[in-house]
Amino acid sequence: MAKKKHHSYLIVDGYNIINDWEELKALSVEDLDAARERLIHYIIEYSQYHGKRAIVVFDAYNVKGGAEKRENRKYITIVYTKEHQTADSYIEKFISTLSKYDKIQVATSDYAEQQIILGKGATRISARELKLYLDETLTKIKEKQQDNKKRIQRNFLEDRLDDITLSKLENIRRKH
Repeated sequence: MAKKKHHSYLIVDGYNIINDWEELKALSVEDLDAARERLIHYIIEYSQYHGKRAIVVFDAYNVKGGAEKRENRKYITIVYTKEHQTADSYIEKFISTLSKYDKIQVATSDYAEQQIILGKGATRISARELKLYLDETLTKIKEKQQDNKKRIQRNFLEDRLDDITLSKLENIRRKH
């Protein structure tokens, strides 16, 4: 009997996080689309680095006649709920469709939602914890990029040869 593959999910209550992070909250006052895109960018970086499937849910609760919209991007699915559906209810319903063996983390600071999430077997991380994890991940990504850049920039033959061989090559170069 083949083993079923289990997945690791990060489900994000989009507006809850935007309204909890000062940077995104301030940006949302000026440009809500930009705040959403910045959050999506952060979650893509996080999920790519950690190998998690990420779903960011934005509720369209007050959007008249709004139908559910899904947008798939690299490492992430973005969901805009239908009219009269909250992100919380979408998340609860989505979690119910997953295997009990899947590892599910839900990022929200909504206390009532946290209780429901825990009751369904998922773990929760607060908006503050997600920010800390994200900052740590972005630092690791930056360090890795700098290490790769150093390796690429400094890849000379002379760095890999012993002094005697280098001296012989230098003598040959000078004779010509």
